[in-house]
Amino acid sequence: MQRVESEIARLIQEIDYDEVARLFSSLSGGKRLRAKLILKIAPDATDAPLLAAIVELIHAASLLHDDVIDEAMTRRGVSSVNATEGSKTAVMLGDILYSKAFTELVNFDKEVAKIVASSVTALSKGEMQDVHMAAAFNTDEEKYLNMLYLKTATLIEAAAMAAAKLAAKDVAKHGVYGRNLGLSFQIIDDILDITSDEATLGKPAMNDFVEGKCTLPYIYLYHKLGEEDKNRLLSYHAKTIEKEQTQWIQQMMHQHDCVLQSFELAKKLSQEAMMAVRDDSALVEILETMIKRSY
Repeated sequence: MQRVESEIARLIQEIDYDEVARLFSSLSGGKRLRAKLILKIAPDATDAPLLAAIVELIHAASLLHDDVIDEAMTRRGVSSVNATEGSKTAVMLGDILYSKAFTELVNFDKEVAKIVASSVTALSKGEMQDVHMAAAFNTDEEKYLNMLYLKTATLIEAAAMAAAKLAAKDVAKHGVYGRNLGLSFQIIDDILDITSDEATLGKPAMNDFVEGKCTLPYIYLYHKLGEEDKNRLLSYHAKTIEKEQTQWIQQMMHQHDCVLQSFELAKKLSQEAMMAVRDDSALVEILETMIKRSY
């Protein structure tokens, strides 16, 4: 990963603007899941560290824009750029990172560049769908999973496919792996938003629901409640809720096994991903580690 970090540092330095370097240094690097995936799939490819750096810049840019849209004050336990510097600066920083990433991407094989570029269009579309879906309580599981694929899984899928192309491996199978890894990863995050505390999450617990998002556990819960309780759940949507209301939602989810049902779907998707790359122990290990995250 040191090679990836060096490439990221080089790309930021080439932008040649101290303010960008300062702001970028304030960002938490996160898990670098996409970069690690590229290095695992294409460990011997000369351009793999640069591709990983490009994808991480794209991911960072998307998070900057996401925080502005959600008016999020924290990201990974630290203050977001829009909280400390304002939304205009956060958007412009995101634009710079996107632009620099694409400037480097055009030097790659056409198919590799197309895979990554197409995923950025998809994730932007997913972000727009997410915003529109937050306007009302969504009860459609398929609609939610499609949005999740576009907003979150598509860039992980693209990282896996592009790396496979670099390494002359099966692009389609690695695409299945990346897609399902991305979906499983986000479903587990959805679960943790409900079951973990603020110190663990780096943001308030049950923040998704307060922001108007209806993740899988809420969708499952809605369909299992009686009419009176459905109306009660809807009345709490997209509002700051009290401790008593939070406890009621968690109690109902426990009673109706909504978290378990969500986890079972994540596990099913993970198993499908494992089958696609069952001969690659390193990729299987990533899935096993991800699915074992405490919930």
